[in-house]
Amino acid sequence: MDNTHDHSHRQTRTAVIPTPDKLRADPSLTGRGVTIAFLDSGFYPHPDIAGRIAAYHDVTGAEPDIYKIQQPDGHHWHGTQTVVACAGDGKLSDGTYRGLASGSQLVLVKVSDRGRIPDANIEAGLRWAIANRERYGIRILNMSLGGDEDLASSESEIDRLAAELVAAGVIVTVAAGNSDATHSLPPANSPNVITVGGSSDENRLGERVLELYHSSYGTTRDGIVKPEVIAPAMYVAAPILPATSDFAAAEALAELAAAPEYRLPELMEKIGEAAGLGGLTGISIDEIRRAAEHEIVRRRIVSTHYQHVDGTSFAAPIAASVAAQMLECNPALTPAAVKNILISTARKIAGRPSLRQGFGVIDAGAATELAKAESHALDTCSYFPPRIEERSIVFTFHDDAAGSVDVCGDWNAWRRGVDTMTRREDGLWTCETPCRPSGVYRYKFLIDGERWSEDPSHGFKEDDGFGGVNSLLRIGGVE
Repeated sequence: MDNTHDHSHRQTRTAVIPTPDKLRADPSLTGRGVTIAFLDSGFYPHPDIAGRIAAYHDVTGAEPDIYKIQQPDGHHWHGTQTVVACAGDGKLSDGTYRGLASGSQLVLVKVSDRGRIPDANIEAGLRWAIANRERYGIRILNMSLGGDEDLASSESEIDRLAAELVAAGVIVTVAAGNSDATHSLPPANSPNVITVGGSSDENRLGERVLELYHSSYGTTRDGIVKPEVIAPAMYVAAPILPATSDFAAAEALAELAAAPEYRLPELMEKIGEAAGLGGLTGISIDEIRRAAEHEIVRRRIVSTHYQHVDGTSFAAPIAASVAAQMLECNPALTPAAVKNILISTARKIAGRPSLRQGFGVIDAGAATELAKAESHALDTCSYFPPRIEERSIVFTFHDDAAGSVDVCGDWNAWRRGVDTMTRREDGLWTCETPCRPSGVYRYKFLIDGERWSEDPSHGFKEDDGFGGVNSLLRIGGVE
């Protein structure tokens, strides 16, 4: 029980599954030794993250000291909730609603100006992160926000700065967006970042209940397909900010919901107003109970100090928390290696379009196990999308478990044994094939003669008509 107040941390009947249980995470891992940066609207020093804030910066200068924020404002909610969903230690839930990176250090960068987040502020936040990366040891940066314009990555300063961070060794996770009628905008359109869409488990355990969230997806202005992976975007526990009327209401409602019947009339007189039930007088015990339950559901309260939230704004920091656990297991992992492991261990939602889910739902347990075993350094010099070198096309692929890999595509009639890859000492599979005439060619990798895979390093894709996707190789001046 928290010693700052006398309220129980009990869960309500509408409690949600803790994130570590959703993702089959190793309970011994907490992201210890890893520093995660967040660019977001604003932050509040919530008890679940207090003591682990290594640095705080407000690009506008309006709130230079996070510990002097006495009264939370509207722009503090979003950033605080994303950080706690990723890295909160669950102090106000007795550990129930802790994030996967509850042992990590945090760098918080506020980029909103009275609630607005112009592109210039995002750019300023990224420049600050680049300048201070080494000082604070930033290994991961999460952005649960988006730019204003639909630009190609080559035209976006936000994307350029994100790419600079990745090149410097920082893993960048970005929310895909929340409209399945549109594709992702900067920075989520960047080929360098890990773009995270959303899934929903309907607050039930088991793979059979997994469903897609209405995330942004599809082909960006550059022609690449996003997202790469998806993560929980519904029924995610997040904090209710202290010192707000919502916080007081949640405490009062949780107390009413748990109280024995004989105490309800007395409690209604005492805390009914705070619970949002002040207009109800002279009602029966059953009516008090129903009114409290209705208000708990309406406010999405899952325990005394938490509510459930939705959006890819929470899927992205959850992916960041998995990356933190991976770095805890293996600090030598590069951004390319983390991305490769996340997508290779993700689980597809059966019967749902591949373009909407990328490689599928991240699996924390599988990702950290593979991270422990990974001994190869993947970098942009050795692991890259198909590229032309002199008169040949060079492909690279990474799968330590593979016994053989073939590149099969339109140019070789999808036959095995024509463009067979060779495994190098650094663990990468490579293949050179003669350059082809200008055009767009579909291809996949065939592993061990039986398992097909799109190219994880390459974002140009299309639906293959069989529930998966083909990678697309563009040669010459093809529009």
